[in-house]
Amino acid sequence: MNPHSFAPVTAPFTASLTPPGSKSITNRALVLAALAHGRSRLTGVLFADDTRHMLDCLQRLNYSLLINEERKTVEITGVEAAIPATSAELFCGNSGTTIRFLAALCALGHGQYVLDGIPRMRQRPIGQLVDALHSLGAAVDYGAASTYPPLLVRGGLRGGVCNFSDAQSSQYISAVLMVCPLAPEPSCLHLFGDITSEPYVHMTMRMMRQFGASISLRDGRQDQGEAPYVRYVDIPARQQYAACDYPIEPDASNASYFLAAAAVTPGSKVTIENLGRGSLQGDVGFADVLHQMGANLVYGNNFITITHAGELRGIDVDLNAMPDMAQTVAVLALFARGSTTIRNVGNLRLKETDRLQALQQELAKFGATVETTADSLTIHPPERLTPAAVQTYDDHRMAMAFSIAALHVPGTIICDPQCVSKTYPNFFQDLERTVRSVA
Repeated sequence: MNPHSFAPVTAPFTASLTPPGSKSITNRALVLAALAHGRSRLTGVLFADDTRHMLDCLQRLNYSLLINEERKTVEITGVEAAIPATSAELFCGNSGTTIRFLAALCALGHGQYVLDGIPRMRQRPIGQLVDALHSLGAAVDYGAASTYPPLLVRGGLRGGVCNFSDAQSSQYISAVLMVCPLAPEPSCLHLFGDITSEPYVHMTMRMMRQFGASISLRDGRQDQGEAPYVRYVDIPARQQYAACDYPIEPDASNASYFLAAAAVTPGSKVTIENLGRGSLQGDVGFADVLHQMGANLVYGNNFITITHAGELRGIDVDLNAMPDMAQTVAVLALFARGSTTIRNVGNLRLKETDRLQALQQELAKFGATVETTADSLTIHPPERLTPAAVQTYDDHRMAMAFSIAALHVPGTIICDPQCVSKTYPNFFQDLERTVRSVA
C-alpha cells in the first residue's frame, strides 16, 4: 500500500463518534462464549485482523459460529469446557490475545493442538504462560525455541496453584483465569509484584462474572511482613459459564487518537460516545493523561469529551497500567512545552515491535531528542518540527499515533499504513472525517 498523508488541519473541528468495538473485549467474549453452556450472541463485535484470527481458530476447533459482519454480531454455541476438535493447527498471525488465550483454552481439550503465527510472533516470549499451564497440569511443549511459539498443546489442565511473578503480560494471567473455572480441581493464582496492564486482568475477572463464574481476589503479605504485594485469585472447580447476549464496548485504545487530535488542535473538541467511567477498559484513563497535559476534560459514565485548552505541557507519567497509550503520549510530547517522560513500560519491547526503540527512531526524525532506558522514554521536543516519513514496523499503534503528527506537520507521511487493519481497518477514513467536522 502507498504511504498515507493528510492535508494539514487548518481549522478547529468538533465531532462526536463511536469507534469500533474493543479488540480486548471481543476476543475475551469469544473465548468465554465458546466455554459457556448454550448459544451466546455478541453485538458490537470488532472485525479486524486480531479478531478474525480468533474467529478462524475457533472455527478450526469446530465451534459453531454464525457471523454477520454487516451487523457486527457473532453467535457462538459453547460446549461447556469441551473442545469439539481433537486436533487442529491454529494460525494466530501476530495476535497476542489469540495465541495466549487459545493456548489456555486448548489445555482443556483432549487431543493435539498446534499454535503458531507470523515470524514476529516467534520472537514474542510466551514462557510465563507455558510455565503456569504446566503447574496446573497441562501438557504444553515448544515447537522450536524454548519460551517462544510455536506451541504444541495436548490438554490435561486439572487446576491447582500457579505463580505469576512480575508478569510480562497481563494476557498470560487473563488466559489462565478464563479456563480455570472449568478445571476439575480448584485453582489459585498467586500474583507477585507488578502486573503490566493490570486493568486488563480486572476486565477479565469482570467479564468472567458477567458470564456467570465465581472468582475472588484477595491481598496477602510476603513472609517478611512487606507491603501487600501478593494477591491471590481463588477459583472454585467445575463451574459452568452461562451463555448470554453480550454487548461489546467501543475500543478505548483506538479512541485515544481522536481525543489526542482534539487536545493538540486549537479550538477543537471531540466526544467519544458509549465509553466513559463505567468502562471495562483501563485505557479510558488516557483522558486523565490528556487533562494532565492541559486539555479540558468532561468525563461522564457513558461519554468522554476532550477540548483543546491551549498549549500542551510535558509531563512525567507512569503508564504501566496502560502501556498501549505510550505511543500516543510520545507523539503528543512533540507538541508540548517542556520534556515528557514515560515510565514503567518495559513490556513495550515485547509488542508487535520493540516500541521503545521504534519511538526513539521515529520521533528523532521530527527533530526531537529522545532518551530510552530498559523501561522508559524521555522526549525533548524541538523548537521546530520537521516533516518525516514515519516507518510503522508493521505495528498498528505506530501508524495511528503518528497520524496525529501527520495532521500538523505538513509533508509527513505514514509508511505501510495497512498495518492498522490489525484492530481498526477504517482508521484513516474515520480520522479524516473527524478532523474535517465543523460544529
